[in-house]
Amino acid sequence: MRLLHTMLRVGNLDKSIAFYTQVLGMQVLRKHEYPDGKFTLAFVGYGDEQDNTVLELTYNWGTESYDKGNAYGHIAIEVDDAYKACEAVKQAGGKVVREAGPMMHGTTVIAFIEDPDGYKVEFIQKGTF
Repeated sequence: MRLLHTMLRVGNLDKSIAFYTQVLGMQVLRKHEYPDGKFTLAFVGYGDEQDNTVLELTYNWGTESYDKGNAYGHIAIEVDDAYKACEAVKQAGGKVVREAGPMMHGTTVIAFIEDPDGYKVEFIQKGTF
């Protein structure tokens, strides 16, 4: 068994794809429209689905936003340097919601950014956890 993907419902598929590819450096792995169901799926990630866990971006046609509730947390991405990663996100027009620095009560260097739909993405600096 292995973890295949995490699905996120998005309100604007083009904006979400741009964020995950242009800001976070992922690739669109596949995309397919389902006219009968009125939805589109786009899979993005850092490598092929055979060897990597990826994100499934689900766009339900005509739905621009969702109530996210309070159970879901975030996606975590390992980065070489969380400080530089935050600067790159800002330069690309992304939103940093927690600047890079050691986590409370620990030494792991983390940061949080936000995607166009308000989902949190945590950067965890390599070698600090």
